[in-house]
Amino acid sequence: MTPAGHAALTRELHELWHGERPKVVEVVSWAAGLGDRSENADYQYGKRRLRQIDSRVRFLRRRLERAEVVDAAKQTRRDKIFFGATVTYARMDDSEVTITIVGMEEADATQGRISWVSPVARALLGKTVGDVVKLRTPAGLEEIEVVTITYPPAP
Repeated sequence: MTPAGHAALTRELHELWHGERPKVVEVVSWAAGLGDRSENADYQYGKRRLRQIDSRVRFLRRRLERAEVVDAAKQTRRDKIFFGATVTYARMDDSEVTITIVGMEEADATQGRISWVSPVARALLGKTVGDVVKLRTPAGLEEIEVVTITYPPAP
């Protein structure tokens, strides 16, 4: 994942564990002290929310533990497409698409950020400007041509 993606997951983990979870625990404790828990909406919702938070915290901790942070700005081979590259490619209908290859948790198609395991990214990895790639889409086989490859500026 990118350094920015790693930082975002770290912030989310910190906010859940040190911000939201203690507040929910407080509400659940208060609601539990009221008596009958079977009809207590605050208690039931709070317990459900605690399970959701704990599940997300476990996921984030595992993901951050196993994450390999790759800084695209330090890429030395800037003529080929690797993780972190921003690539513009031309489609058969002469339209151009610009995407950035990022980690799975950072992917957001609406912002042009696609996961490195997506079919488009896998087809483009290792290619250079001018390469034509055959991409299998739901509509059939499509050829795309790499137009530009850029990386963040080197530090």
